[in-house]
Amino acid sequence: MIAITDQPIVVEHVTQRVQSDLAGGINVFIGTVRNHAGARKVLRLEYEAYGSMAEKTMREIAEEARARWQLIGCAIVHRTGMLQIGEVAVVIAVSAPHRQATFEACQYVIDTVKERVPIWKKEFYEDGQVWVAAHP
Repeated sequence: MIAITDQPIVVEHVTQRVQSDLAGGINVFIGTVRNHAGARKVLRLEYEAYGSMAEKTMREIAEEARARWQLIGCAIVHRTGMLQIGEVAVVIAVSAPHRQATFEACQYVIDTVKERVPIWKKEFYEDGQVWVAAHP
């Protein structure tokens, strides 16, 4: 499951896509909207994506992780649109025969998604808004 969606992400649906009797471990990263950015109070976020390119790049990242850690499954779902504090913005789920591979792969996938996938984030504050650089 690789998807960009404007609908709320159901974490259980994402994790079900990587479950397997061959898996000794499943690791899940859930990125949520926090209420601050540094010292500034965040009211909400807005995500925009170049949908087809984002999904293509996420598929490439999943394939890289599958090959490197011999994953059984890798799912990446990222939300777009306006999100409120506490809402789920991204879910990464990976499964593998052994747990260590799942920890390393999950870290790699979320870090690489943030670096390479064309998704942009706007933070809304009490005193304004700003597009945040997603690719440092």
